[in-house]
This record gives sequence, structure tokens and C-alpha cells, in this order.
Amino acid sequence: MGDSRMDRLLRLQRMEATEAEVYRRLARIQPDPMNKSILEGIALEEERHESEIAKMTGQVIEADIWKVRKQVMLARLFGFTFSIKMMEATEKDASAEYRELGLHDIADEEDAHEENMIGMLDEERLRYSGSVVLGMSDALVELTGALAGLTFALRDLRLVALAGLVTGIAAAFSMGASEFLSSRAEKKDESAIKAAIFTWISYLITVLLLVSPYLLIGNDTADFQGLGPHIQALFGTLSIGLIIVALFNYYVSVVEGVSFKTRFSEMAAILGVVTLISYGIGIALRGFLGVEV
Repeated sequence: MGDSRMDRLLRLQRMEATEAEVYRRLARIQPDPMNKSILEGIALEEERHESEIAKMTGQVIEADIWKVRKQVMLARLFGFTFSIKMMEATEKDASAEYRELGLHDIADEEDAHEENMIGMLDEERLRYSGSVVLGMSDALVELTGALAGLTFALRDLRLVALAGLVTGIAAAFSMGASEFLSSRAEKKDESAIKAAIFTWISYLITVLLLVSPYLLIGNDTADFQGLGPHIQALFGTLSIGLIIVALFNYYVSVVEGVSFKTRFSEMAAILGVVTLISYGIGIALRGFLGVEV
């Protein structure tokens, strides 16, 4: 057996041992019996793959403990679906490599457990991803637009922050109530309250993050590159908005297997257009109403 083939087999053996340990640990912390059973089944399959490769290499390979701990930590923070799909995505070429090495049965089983068994997993938080999207996207579009308009109309950062917080907090409760009523109307009584809470929390957190630059930058802050403090605060809000869009869309792209680039570009474009329009409205209304602050 050539060194190149041996090296590849040892790497695949370590990958299987690592993934088996990840699935075992995720199964231990999984309260849902069905999910626990599925994860244990995948762990056993990965162990069998590792054993078959071990017969060819003649070596015992330990799991990559750091990767195992990383995946378990990600599962605790963002859910086991995100952790598993991110891990599988990093090994997406494994099936092709198995086929190149003549291990077609293992390759077929790798494809099957990813497409079928992982697809059977049911995570509660993902059922409410639509509510999170609703709260976050509405807050991003509505409040960023409102802050852009208020920034030019009022100029005073504390007044803009006050108006933004009052508007945003009120809108968060409104959105939560609307999601509750919508879920009840769709006969989802058992999940209506949770859907409302997810919408309210995602909206409120987004509001606080978007308003934060107006609280952190003072009215007496020196100009930066010719930009006054109110423009600096607006740029800060836009930057935070884009970061939120990027992080959330990355999460969704992993768990749902959709294009990150397409979703991010779409939301970023909407955010930019709404901000420009609202800023223009602020300029127009300030002049029309003769507001001086």
C-alpha cells in the first residue's frame, strides 16, 4: 500500500472516529427520544466505518478531541442541527474520496445518512426560525429606515436614540402580538405563545443593537474624515445591521442548505435602499416643516 493511499485512509479513519464521538456526545445531551435514537444510530454507523478502515490500515486512531468539543459547544450555543450540518459540510468531499479509494459501500452510506437520517432530526428552535426571521428582518428594515430619517431631521443623537427606542420597543410588542394572533388564526394554539416570544425577542435585540451607536457616540464627538457625529452614528447602525444580516444568513444557509450569497445580497440591498429613501424623507420633512433642533 502506497504512502499516499495510507495517509488518505488514516485521515478518513480519524474523521470517522471524530464524527462518531461527536454524535455519541450529542445523543447524550439530547432530551428528545427520537432525536437521541437517530444520533445514536449515526454514531454506530460512523464507528462501523472507522472499524472497516482500521482493518485496512492496521492502526488504532483516536478522535480529534478538540473538534469534538468544538462541535458540542456549537450544538449547545446554536443547536445540534447547525453543529451537525456544519461538520458534515466540512467533510462534503469524503464520499468522493471513498469512491476514489474503491470504498463504494461506505461512500453510499455516508450519502444516505446525511440525506435521510440527518433530515429526520427535529429541533424545536428551527420550527420558529420563521418567527425569528420575521422579527429580525422587520426590525432591520423599519428601524434602520426610521433612524436614518430621524438622524437628519433631529441631528441630536440622544433625541434620535430616544425616538428610536420608543418606536422600536413599541414595535417589538406589536410584532409579538401580531405573530401570536397569526399563529392562533392558523390553528397553531400550542406554539402561538412561543412564536410570539421568538418574534418579540429577535425584534427587541435587533432594536437595541441598532440604536447602540447613538448612545455610544456623543453629540460633541469630533468629526471623522469630515463626517459629523450623527453621520458616524448612522454608519455605525448600518454596519451593525449588515453584521446581523451576515451572521443570521450564515446560520440559515447552514441549517437549511441554501445559498448564503443570495440571501445576504437580497437583505443587504433592501436595507440599503430603505435607508437611502428614509434619509431623503428626513431631509425633505425637515425642510418642509421647518424643524430646527
